[in-house]
Amino acid sequence: MDLLQQFFTTLVMSFTDLGSRLAVFYLCITVLIVAVLWIIRGRPKTFVSYLLPKEVYLHKSNIVDIKIFFFNSVLSAGGIFAAVTMTPLMTVGVLNALINATGGSIALVDMTWARLALATLIMILTLDFCKYWAHRLHHEAAILWPFHALHHSAEIMTPLTANRNHPVFLILRALLYTVVVGTVQALMLFLLMGKIEILTIGTVNAGYFIFNAFGSNLRHSHVWLSYGPKLEHVFISPAQHHVHHSIDRKHYNKNYGEVFAIWDLMFGTLYVLREHERLEFGLSDAHGERIEQPYPNLRSALLHPFADSWRALWKGTSRDPEAAPASEQSPVA
Repeated sequence: MDLLQQFFTTLVMSFTDLGSRLAVFYLCITVLIVAVLWIIRGRPKTFVSYLLPKEVYLHKSNIVDIKIFFFNSVLSAGGIFAAVTMTPLMTVGVLNALINATGGSIALVDMTWARLALATLIMILTLDFCKYWAHRLHHEAAILWPFHALHHSAEIMTPLTANRNHPVFLILRALLYTVVVGTVQALMLFLLMGKIEILTIGTVNAGYFIFNAFGSNLRHSHVWLSYGPKLEHVFISPAQHHVHHSIDRKHYNKNYGEVFAIWDLMFGTLYVLREHERLEFGLSDAHGERIEQPYPNLRSALLHPFADSWRALWKGTSRDPEAAPASEQSPVA
């Protein structure tokens, strides 16, 4: 009964906690953004069918999204993901090591707006840097790709597709965040302010609040929203993330970033849009041809990546990202 109660609590928090993209507050703003786009684009159909097209929300791919969302909610309620997210412990450990190594101590300082803004910026940049590399590693390491291929196998996208993630992917990403974010927080404590205080709205980093409120749910959707070439050198637009999910050969391994485009620009993976491109989503072969859906149900979505990863282990754990995009690799059906 305790697990069941925790499960329902987890579900409720998914739609109420401002740390979740699916929070009702963010979804309402998303509806408003779509309404503005609908008007600007000449009201091509009724607003309800523009916002919630049946061919998208009744698609078999979306049904799998829903099942994965509930399965991961059960794991979250059981504390599986929390068990590997130990950022506070990492922060304390690194901080103590720094203090012992220097023979010094930290003193509390006045928290000015400038210090708060600096801490907020550092943390969102750190998190975004972690997400860029966690994402890229799952594309470029053959043994990791199968656990991320599940996400890319979505043939249509809705806001729930952001949660179409294999539990192994979520655990590995959480471990990376623990190490890097915990270390950066310790360095900020030691060098900048003596205590961590971040500009927040609710309990959410203000930067991520803005990101979630203004367009994050359109990253996984049927609605096209580009920021234009100039802004897309700084921020990843929803349309740029659509490109990341495209089966077109020219789009392979592009736009790994979540909030900022600077990492893609820095490491040569940025794809900036010049016009509206018509895209297809899913998995494809070396020639950009769609492959048959390898995860038609929850069972295959959870179990087949292990077989694919084991097979990749015997073939080699890395690849040349320029010569053979991971998206070419067809999971075992």
